[in-house]
Amino acid sequence: MSDRTFRCRVVTPAESLLDEPVEYANVPLWDGLMGFQHGRAPIVAKLGIGELKLHFPASTHGGADRSFFIDSGFVQMSDGELIILAEHAQAAETIAESDAQKELDEAERLQPDPDAPDRGFEADRIRRARERARVRLRIARHSRAKGI
Repeated sequence: MSDRTFRCRVVTPAESLLDEPVEYANVPLWDGLMGFQHGRAPIVAKLGIGELKLHFPASTHGGADRSFFIDSGFVQMSDGELIILAEHAQAAETIAESDAQKELDEAERLQPDPDAPDRGFEADRIRRARERARVRLRIARHSRAKGI
């Protein structure tokens, strides 16, 4: 790896999606986006729902960018390595726009269960389902527009 890159790993409970050197990572945290570059101080943070954007060095992918849908988990940067431990992650190029639109339509139809013992939890569950679907649809449309 060059002095401008760092190792980036994207891992879910089911699989390892990526293990490559990158020059920059824009990570969706629970409270906003955070950028990572080589030499970043160590940190552990909670992931949110959003788009992980990675910029690869010219030597490996011609300086290309790649995106992933990320939902919950943790990120750790230490010793020149960024590890993204996501509960759910999916490469942008594998998200079908039609599936994402269907997921959003279904999420928009969700209604709170009137018998739910915790109305706040129920409202949060519906909000997160809608947010997840909106982000997945946005990522699918963006990757299609880029020709991925």
